[in-house]
Amino acid sequence: MYKSIQLRGIVFAAIAVVLGAFGAHALKAVLPLDRLQVFETGVRYQIIHSIALIVLSLAMMNAQKQGNADLTIKWMQRAALSMTIGIVLFSGSLYLIATSSIMPISLGAWIGPITPFGGLFFITGWACWGIASYRG
Repeated sequence: MYKSIQLRGIVFAAIAVVLGAFGAHALKAVLPLDRLQVFETGVRYQIIHSIALIVLSLAMMNAQKQGNADLTIKWMQRAALSMTIGIVLFSGSLYLIATSSIMPISLGAWIGPITPFGGLFFITGWACWGIASYRG
């Protein structure tokens, strides 16, 4: 259980590094500064929450070894799921918004409202982790 969360965090972190380099080199020449900053915000939140997933997986492993209540681990699983959804919705929508001017297809206005939902999932993830810590 915690290994899959840890692997997810590692993969998301690697993707964030690749996207950060892509933004700093390839996109810098084709995007205006304000769009580049939007892209960089997506990368920053992705790397932060990728590291959080890795740390959370270690906390889950520790809780499991100590025999903490299943409820604590369930809250940690909820936190991991919420952060994963947050990365996809928040960072993913920012990447699409930032690069929409160079995309071959029009994304329409629907993409913008997705970002706050991703932020809500981030907040939910941190809250779930807080509940798990309090219960543990």
